[in-house]
Amino acid sequence: MNNVLTLILGGGAGTRLYPLTKHRAKPAVPLAGKYRLIDVAVSNCINSNLQKIFVLTQYLSASLNRHISQTYAFDQFSQGFVDILAAEQRAEDSSWFQGTADAVRKHWMTLDNYDCDHVLILPGDALYRMNYRKMVEQHLSSSADVTVAVNTVGRRQAHHFGLLAIDDDSNIREFREKPKTRETQAGLEAPPKALEAFGIVNPTEDTFLASMGVYLFKREVLHRWMMETDDVDFGKQIIPGSIGKDKTVAHVFKGYWEDIGTIEAFYKAHMDFLADNPPFRFADQLEPVYTRARFLPTSRFSGTHLDRAVVADGCSIGQSRIHRSVIGVRTLVGNHSTIEDTITMGADFYNPAPLPPWQAAEKIPMGIGNYCHIRKAILDKNVRIGDDVKLLNEQGLESADGEFYHIREGIIIVPKNAVVPSGTRI
Repeated sequence: MNNVLTLILGGGAGTRLYPLTKHRAKPAVPLAGKYRLIDVAVSNCINSNLQKIFVLTQYLSASLNRHISQTYAFDQFSQGFVDILAAEQRAEDSSWFQGTADAVRKHWMTLDNYDCDHVLILPGDALYRMNYRKMVEQHLSSSADVTVAVNTVGRRQAHHFGLLAIDDDSNIREFREKPKTRETQAGLEAPPKALEAFGIVNPTEDTFLASMGVYLFKREVLHRWMMETDDVDFGKQIIPGSIGKDKTVAHVFKGYWEDIGTIEAFYKAHMDFLADNPPFRFADQLEPVYTRARFLPTSRFSGTHLDRAVVADGCSIGQSRIHRSVIGVRTLVGNHSTIEDTITMGADFYNPAPLPPWQAAEKIPMGIGNYCHIRKAILDKNVRIGDDVKLLNEQGLESADGEFYHIREGIIIVPKNAVVPSGTRI
């Protein structure tokens, strides 16, 4: 696998994940209590023995860059690396990245210094466990110029993805990027034979083959697209344009895959972790998900009632009830509080922790106070929630914005560093 160079795309503004992307790039969003989204893609590469990895960043990339530099360091006897390629102004072009392909084009001079036969391009914001070696093997055995990893989506999610049609030999014969209506999706419904490859015999709804945003190119083919066209996006331009011009094939991926592109998808993925038989397991000895070693103490509980909960390192939880929730690193919870159907991302430091000057008057410590009730919420990092706070969305709002909270798709979100005064009712 030494002849494959991997590029992980850091993503754009991530507006559909706002406010989780208010202070960070989408791949830097915390995941499952102790990870970041970017850890999934990088771990898949390491577990596939792909160790020459670039991460292309642009939007609010400081925390992403810091996490990568603190987490992924190969030993000096290895040729492996995980390096950042940040957007930069050049004499010939001072613009920011205009799309996924433009990000690769603007760094081609750097990439050209690395000897490789194939280039693997990955999203940095999806949740899945994939051994890319199988994709590379199919790419080589089929003499493909371009290989696209595909999974299935239903009608309701179809407009978020590139949809494609394939023939019996897995050649892609049509590709449409994010068609929004039934009319523009017409004709792309997956035929029974294609669904059989995924083990789907009697689908309960219209089902489509969707691009996972995972592309494998022959180096010379990608070089041609970079040098001979002005195309700025893989999904909108290059992949559709390659059909009929290059040998473009689909690689069927049958495993769990969740594109973490919306608040609803982010929340759903976390609730899936808490199932008796979760579709994605972080506990995999052969193919672990790596992240930064924090050297935190084990979590401490005092009269706590836990049910279907995941609790990360360094937490301290009092005589409270935690039900069907993910509790992030360094989370502090007082007494007589109830947290249910909730994701807490934890904290970057312990109390006493300084408050920003504009919030100092509240004098609320880090964490969740006493006599609180929080349901169906996402608490971002470093939040301070006073005593007797009720975050329940009692009005059943789908969308709303307040001074220290947002509601998206019925889920209450308390953004990073927010302070929720004691006695608050939502």
